[in-house]
Amino acid sequence: MGGAEEPGLTASGLGRLSPEARALYKAAVQAHGRLIPAEGDVNEDGHLRELVDIGLLVPDVEDPGTLIAVDPKLLSAGLSAAWQRRALELLSRAVALPADFQELSQAYGQVGRGSEAGGPVEHLHGKTEINQRLAELMESSAKEVLSAQPGGGARSFPTAAAIALDVGMLRRGVSRRTIYQPSTRYSAPTREYVAAMTEAGGEVRTLAEPFTRMIVVDRATAIIPISGDTERAAFIRDEAVIGFFVSLFESCWERAIPFQGGHEVPPEVLSRLRENILRMMLQGVGHRVIARNLGLSERTLARHIADLREEYAAETLFQLGWKLSESHRALPLFGSDDDSE
Repeated sequence: MGGAEEPGLTASGLGRLSPEARALYKAAVQAHGRLIPAEGDVNEDGHLRELVDIGLLVPDVEDPGTLIAVDPKLLSAGLSAAWQRRALELLSRAVALPADFQELSQAYGQVGRGSEAGGPVEHLHGKTEINQRLAELMESSAKEVLSAQPGGGARSFPTAAAIALDVGMLRRGVSRRTIYQPSTRYSAPTREYVAAMTEAGGEVRTLAEPFTRMIVVDRATAIIPISGDTERAAFIRDEAVIGFFVSLFESCWERAIPFQGGHEVPPEVLSRLRENILRMMLQGVGHRVIARNLGLSERTLARHIADLREEYAAETLFQLGWKLSESHRALPLFGSDDDSE
């Protein structure tokens, strides 16, 4: 793909001419297909440069100072063939690029980038660098990736990118298990992701209690936020610490309820979610804080509260609070042991 650019194959001139360039070409055609630009105009006049770059105006062989109009029909046929060849070359290059860069990627991964501490614990700053390192670890994973992600359906990558990354891992034979909060069952993007994941062989569950945010790759690297800061993360390679995180994940996994991405919310999930809403309301926690703690939108929280008002026959929030306090109904912290999965 080396060598000079073919006519019309420029970074900015992919066949879409500005209105001014089109008007200038028509003027050249009306002048018997000839245009004599002033000295320096070809380089200084952007609209004239468009026509020359694309090949609609070419220098006269006998008089290089004069530009000759080219038949657009003939030019388009030649450009179409040239661009199709270029597209095939670019596609071939895109397919070969990961293999070409593999050795360089390994060298890059062996160097601590922006770390505050090397060895078993490395601190990274900034979402871009954190997500880049996460993607590298997941793409190179060989056995298993475990994720516990409280706080709703937020993920490190956009939905389409997350699906492509995780389904690619599953097709390589990598086990993939994820724990979310129950609120993710109300998130359309998360349901889309979960449906694609489970169809490809991954497993997702939801847990209606606080749990630690973490990702564990091949039981060799654990990633956790630093003090809950999404802009900083610790990448841990200490065997003992990773073992602790894996045990913590497995304990949460046993208590969590399977989620396959469907719209229907199991009764036990709904019951536990509303128990938590009621508990926080009785404690005087504001709606915005309740929504944030449970990973719900304020709109979804309002819908649950409306259902609770109907259940308790309360016309106002004050009346609902009064009836809740009067009922003295025992609310188990996260459900009894005999109803956990």
